[in-house]
Amino acid sequence: MFRNILVLWNKHSNKIMDSFKDKVVVITGGNSGIGYATAEEFAAMGAKVVITGRKSDAVAVAAEKLNATGIVADQSDLNATDRLVEEVKSKFGKVDALFINAGVGFFLPIEHATEAHFDEVMNINFKGAFFTLSKFLPVLNDGAAVTFLSSINAQIGMAGSSVYSASKAAMNSLVRVASSELAPRGIRVNSVSPGPISTPIWGKTGMPDEMLQGMSAAIVQGIPLQRFGSAEEVAKL
Repeated sequence: MFRNILVLWNKHSNKIMDSFKDKVVVITGGNSGIGYATAEEFAAMGAKVVITGRKSDAVAVAAEKLNATGIVADQSDLNATDRLVEEVKSKFGKVDALFINAGVGFFLPIEHATEAHFDEVMNINFKGAFFTLSKFLPVLNDGAAVTFLSSINAQIGMAGSSVYSASKAAMNSLVRVASSELAPRGIRVNSVSPGPISTPIWGKTGMPDEMLQGMSAAIVQGIPLQRFGSAEEVAKL
C-alpha cells in the first residue's frame, strides 16, 4: 500500500516539475528578491525563463545561475521595454507567462515628498508596469497568464508610504480592468499582494538605518508569525 502511494506521489511530483516544460516565462526585475526566487521556481518546472533588471552585472550573474536569458531593461524607460519585447519576440516568438515584478519602495511622509520622488516611484511601479503589459500583449499567447506584484500597502495605509501605496493601488485597479479586457483571449490577469518580505528592497528605501530598524520591529509586532516572509514563499504563489 505504502509503495503504491509512493509511486503515485512520484508520478505527481514529476508531472508538477514538468508542468511548464518549454513554456516561455518573462519576469521583470528577476535578478534578485521575489523575481529571482520566482525564476528559480519556473526554471525547476522546465520553463524557458527570461529575466530583466537595470544593472547589467547583476542580470548577467543571476541569468548564469538560473540558466536563464538575461536582458537589461529599465521598467520606467518605455523605449527599453520596446527593445525588451522585440528581443523576446526574436528569440522565443510568443510568451506564456508574464510576471511584472520590477518595482521600487521609497518612503517619505506626504509633507516631504517631492515631485521627483513621486515621479520615480510612479514611473517604475505603475506607469512602467502598465506599459510592460500593454507592449507585451501582441506577443502573449492566447491562454497566457499575467501576474503583477502588488503589496499589502495598497490597503493598510502605513505612514510614510503614500506614493508607494498609491502606485500599488493603481496597479490593483489595472489588474481588474485588464482581467476583463483580456478574458476574450483566455488570458488570466492576477496580482499577488505580499506583506513584508525579506528582500534587498528593504535596504533601498532611502530611510536611515535606525528608522528602518524601528519600522521593521513595529511591522513584525503586527504579524501573527512574528517574522517577515521569504521571497521563496511568495514565489510559490
